Amino acid sequence: MKILGISCSPRKGGNTETLMVEALEGARSDGAEVELLSVAGKDIRGCDGCQACLKTGECHIDDDVQEILKAMLGANGIIFGTPIYFYGMTAQAKAIMDRTYAIGMRGAQLSNKVGGIIAVAGGVGLMDAIKDWYFYIAINHMAPASYIGAYAGERGAIKEKKREMKMAWELGRQMVQLVDSGWRFPEEFTKRGLGAYVAKKYGL
Repeated sequence: MKILGISCSPRKGGNTETLMVEALEGARSDGAEVELLSVAGKDIRGCDGCQACLKTGECHIDDDVQEILKAMLGANGIIFGTPIYFYGMTAQAKAIMDRTYAIGMRGAQLSNKVGGIIAVAGGVGLMDAIKDWYFYIAINHMAPASYIGAYAGERGAIKEKKREMKMAWELGRQMVQLVDSGWRFPEEFTKRGLGAYVAKKYGL
């Protein structure tokens, strides 16, 4: 079993990554193999809307998102982490979310994986980002784990928040137990595509 953590903060070693590391250690304590991917210093480009993936099932953009997509496909559970910038998730987080459209064109390949969320804010916008990630998890037919919503303004401040650090550890353990539960999205509906809009548009 593999639990992947994607830290969508452009700052290496920030509060989001600190919580992510704690969550992955929780997963490791329950026997999972874990991997942390950080967008810091990586070439993360947004979707350009070319729609080539509708025909090829591949994204044509040659950047570091390709590595992230491959890791997502190889994981049993994925924790998405983002700080809040201008009242929402980071540009890198949204780019990764958008770019998974390409792997969705190869079939519902994120189905039956477990999804967790970590979001860190200095002020407002926390729940908006969490809501967006939960919708993403639902529409990809993933099993939702809990979320960690934390407030921490200064770099490193999250380490002093014992409750949030403990919740992150427990999130990691919860991810493992949800994977172990064998939860499956009904195959009949997985074959119809991601959501009612897609089913209606393509006559499925």
